[in-house]
Amino acid sequence: MKYSEKTLPKLLEESFRKYGDRPALGTVGKEILTYSDLKNKIDSIVTLLESLGIEKGNKVAILSNNMPHWGVTYFAILTLGAVAVPLLPDFSTNEIVNILNHSESKAIFVSKNLLPKLPGTGMEFINQVISIEDFQILRDSEGHNVKYEEGKKPSKQHEVHENDLAVIIYTSGTTGKSKGVMLSHRNIGFNALQASSVKVIKPTDKFLSVLPLSHTYENTIGFILPLINGASVYYLTKIPSPSVLLPALQQIRPTVMLTVPLIIEKIFYSKIKPAFTKSKIMRGLHRYTLSRKILYRAAGKKLMKTFGGYLEFFGIGGAKLNPEVEQFLIEAKFPYAVGYGLTETAPLLAGFAPFTGKLQSTGPALKGVELQIHDPDPETGEGEIWARGPNVMMGYYKEPDLTREVITEDGWFRTGDLGIIDDDGYLFIRGRLKNVIIGPAGENIYPEEIEAVINTFEHVLESIVVEEEGKLVALVHFDREEIQKKYDDLKEGLIDIESKCAEIVENLKNYINEKVSRFSKVHKVVPHREEFVKTATKKIKRFLYTRRESKNEL
Repeated sequence: MKYSEKTLPKLLEESFRKYGDRPALGTVGKEILTYSDLKNKIDSIVTLLESLGIEKGNKVAILSNNMPHWGVTYFAILTLGAVAVPLLPDFSTNEIVNILNHSESKAIFVSKNLLPKLPGTGMEFINQVISIEDFQILRDSEGHNVKYEEGKKPSKQHEVHENDLAVIIYTSGTTGKSKGVMLSHRNIGFNALQASSVKVIKPTDKFLSVLPLSHTYENTIGFILPLINGASVYYLTKIPSPSVLLPALQQIRPTVMLTVPLIIEKIFYSKIKPAFTKSKIMRGLHRYTLSRKILYRAAGKKLMKTFGGYLEFFGIGGAKLNPEVEQFLIEAKFPYAVGYGLTETAPLLAGFAPFTGKLQSTGPALKGVELQIHDPDPETGEGEIWARGPNVMMGYYKEPDLTREVITEDGWFRTGDLGIIDDDGYLFIRGRLKNVIIGPAGENIYPEEIEAVINTFEHVLESIVVEEEGKLVALVHFDREEIQKKYDDLKEGLIDIESKCAEIVENLKNYINEKVSRFSKVHKVVPHREEFVKTATKKIKRFLYTRRESKNEL
């Protein structure tokens, strides 16, 4: 589909016209909405919003887990010319209230399970609270005597322009304060359409959604992209644990999935790698390139069957993929793809299609997007990644000074990420500019690269490297259950798990320091009892761990 001054409702209108009887949005195991059903429901909600006095430019929030009615509500808000404010389901009550008031949202659609997160008071601008499951009005401070009626049509055609504000997305972020990213219809529409240069979406494609729709990665690439191309999207009713996900994969047999690195890394380190290290023979075969490739190819075929057998595109984004896991995916001939972007760029900036990537690269710039390395280091070529294109945000809501800090006068967006671009135009991310630790001789130390090494070690679930008193400290969350099981299997009887962890810590420290550069060696490894707090795309919120509290340690 060609991009030519079209708003998101206009793009969807083409799908209504072309694909009316085809499946659009559904829940695994339940009836799916066709494109005609989707249009009828959108019209009915637009009519409801009109009756409640919602006008163009008004903010309307959505607080809900993924479901077909999430998408119905989103497009109804945009069709009216209002502005959607999607909220992450894991936001706290305090965060939700702050965002609702900061955005001056007039109404909110909420799912039943998240309704307890809304307080009875304190939501200064909210006039209506509406159930997203059945669109019944739960609270109305203005006393309207209206209700949702299926089949109702809007009173008029609402005027929406491509440069109008469409969405304000509040990032949970890895650095603390949430910011309201303003994205126009053009920002999102351009990005969704240009994403077809990475993967052409067919009406026969099936997406299985496992990431929150309130995050721009899933929203643009996993929701808008398939809908404007006539494909179908299926949602889970529960958190995607193995017991929920595996049956869904066999039932839906998706052709496209979007994930974050944590999902495939957990599968590799919990299921695949242990099979190649459990015996001396397997370890020997795994050590040599030729035999390892044969083993990985066989594992890749099994993995494809696990994902339903029809997978064509397994997108990975949101954080850097572990190099050992990526090497497995390459040698297994698994159809993985990697993308890079930010909420502020709606989101995609670069990406590669399956079987066209380079190890640890995020691929070339998206068609129509410019990327440059600003002020590169003359020796390494590294510098901050800057981006320019129609997908760069309008700015941060109510934050003009902050907007000017990140967008130059000539339209370049400062991503805050460090990287290099090779001779083929492929982008390689080194780490976040804010995360870089300066070594004693002025060296740039990228904690993400040390963490990638740590996370390949047996029993490690996740890690974060911080600087303390000029030295590198690795905070590591171990799989304590796996440690206990290992020694149970060895029939060593009752063990002191703390002493075993101390032994593993010392081995891990040696392992790290053998594999990293001289100035990236860690001074200390500290076990961390709890799982690290993460963003919606499973990136650790680093700002929470720059000053550790002793209660978190073993």
